[in-house]
Amino acid sequence: MKIALGPVQYYWSRVTMLQFYEAMCQAPFDIVYLGETVCSRRHELRLPDWLEVAQMMADAGKEVVLSTQVLLESGKDLKDMRKIAENGQFLVEANDMGAVNRMDGLPFVAGPFLNIYNSPVLRIVSDLGARRWVMPLEMGAAGLAELQQDRPEGMQTEVFAYGRMPLAFSARCFTARNRNIPKDDCQYVCMDHPDGLMLNTREGQPFLVLNGVQTQSALVYNLIREVDALRGQGVDVVRISPQSQHTAEVISLFHQAIQGSLATSSAFDQIMPLMPAGPCNGYWHGKPGLEYRVA
Repeated sequence: MKIALGPVQYYWSRVTMLQFYEAMCQAPFDIVYLGETVCSRRHELRLPDWLEVAQMMADAGKEVVLSTQVLLESGKDLKDMRKIAENGQFLVEANDMGAVNRMDGLPFVAGPFLNIYNSPVLRIVSDLGARRWVMPLEMGAAGLAELQQDRPEGMQTEVFAYGRMPLAFSARCFTARNRNIPKDDCQYVCMDHPDGLMLNTREGQPFLVLNGVQTQSALVYNLIREVDALRGQGVDVVRISPQSQHTAEVISLFHQAIQGSLATSSAFDQIMPLMPAGPCNGYWHGKPGLEYRVA
């Protein structure tokens, strides 16, 4: 079972982003997803910069995948998506059906936002060229087991296993709205929140995280205890979503748990202090997403 480093969901400075990926070259993971998936106004790095980072990661022995934006809102967004789809060098993660159609039969990764919930849809994206699919975040172990039984030949399965879950995307920017400024003049306030802006209930309990046009879970989805169950279901890749601190340590703990050199319970105990918030795994167990269950 391989480890993938998902695309950075937050808006970090150019220097921070480049330093992050330079450091990640030495981390024990196999696949890296690169690119801006959340908001087209985030352009500290543009496509030529991402391609340079991609080459650096490829030279470090990582499989590189370029991710497309989830919510396309303008002609420029469409143009950028086409450039990624036609890059001609690296595999592409298609995060909407427009990107799938643009692949024109070339191999691609079917991202978690394509809403693949049943075998017929998985067969359709396979026929269109998908060679790996990422399970929707709210799908649980039972649903995954059903799809794995009828998985098309040659199709790999990837599961989002660690990080704040991207729950929804909107044309509105809620981080800008929090500052009472319009989206078109957002002043890039997302950069002030390297792990998103926490939204609490009136009782002071963590509820959601605002990340520009994206809404995330406040709690951190964590399947490190479920590594053996994931392997038993035939999962090929587990995805770790980057955070502003301790990403390398998180990757190392998953690596040790997968290799069997560290018990999953011990890995969980060690990962807890590294998390920006408490854990959840309810969706995996068919429960409300904010719950945490020990199998």
